[in-house]
Amino acid sequence: MAKILVVDDEADLEVLVKQKFRRKIRENEYEFIFAQNGEEALERIKEHPDLDIILSDINMPIMDGLTLLTHLPEANPTLKAVVVSAYGDMQNIRTAMNRGAFDFIMKPVDFDDLDVTMQKTITYVRQLQDTLRAIKENNILKMYVDENVLNFMAHKEFEGSLMKNELLEATVMFVDVCGFTAITEHVPANTVVTLLNGLFDKIVKEIIAQGGHVDKFMGDAIMAVFRGEFHLDRAIDAALAVREQLSNEPEIQAGDKTFKPTIAVGINSGEMVSGNIGSVSLRRLDYTVIGDSVNLAQRLQSIATGGQIIITEDVYHKAKESFQCKENGEFTLKNKLKPVVTYEVVE
Repeated sequence: MAKILVVDDEADLEVLVKQKFRRKIRENEYEFIFAQNGEEALERIKEHPDLDIILSDINMPIMDGLTLLTHLPEANPTLKAVVVSAYGDMQNIRTAMNRGAFDFIMKPVDFDDLDVTMQKTITYVRQLQDTLRAIKENNILKMYVDENVLNFMAHKEFEGSLMKNELLEATVMFVDVCGFTAITEHVPANTVVTLLNGLFDKIVKEIIAQGGHVDKFMGDAIMAVFRGEFHLDRAIDAALAVREQLSNEPEIQAGDKTFKPTIAVGINSGEMVSGNIGSVSLRRLDYTVIGDSVNLAQRLQSIATGGQIIITEDVYHKAKESFQCKENGEFTLKNKLKPVVTYEVVE
């Protein structure tokens, strides 16, 4: 149903409008609101934020129709006005259009022509509303979905390639905020979320600065993926930058306990599968990377202690020319038959 504000000081116009459009009113196609001048119209706009269009006269007491037009962008930016007036000289028409009127209709009113103009205006307003809604939804979506997913969705083959995947060489990094779980017993939930979001914001900025993307948040941990040239170097640089930044952070007071933010990081590089994982029938998919290289990175993070950045021996041989590393010992990791030789990135 279209909601229409009629602004005119003629006493009998309300009766005439309701009579001429009685069928569409009865069928819930149109709903009319009435005001007798521009000032009263602005009050009606506040009372009815879901208005679609305005039909406004020009010559009215207190505030005329041309002045009303100048207030509409601030009152409701999607609201469009059709001026309906007997003063149809070129000066008034140009002034009305320059002040944002969508159209101009002369009195005495041809109601069939008015109806066509109203439909045209309503269609335009609905398109404008849809566009603004899409922008708002897209901005919200960007807060929850990684840019790589949005780029994937933009491809024309998106619908037909939901379950397709690709094999790629990349680096995966798991970053855990150490000791954070312990303080959750001593502070309110809202405080916990605020503290964690503040730390995540610092971590994510460094990941993005090195061209990585956040694959997912996992409680108090982050999974990030680095693709393209020098993906391993960029992942290690991001981890070092996060560690350095958090080392300068003051201690956080949580109830009667203090918490010094530190991270434990596991990084692995190698072949992995990228694509949509999940159920198409349930319409629940996760655009992510999977594979043994990914699993190993998470296992490395699980053995890392606060401040450590742990890599495998294979990764060490790729990174040793650019980074200072030291041996960290052998560990038996979950789902690994042989112990894994690990190294710690120092700087």
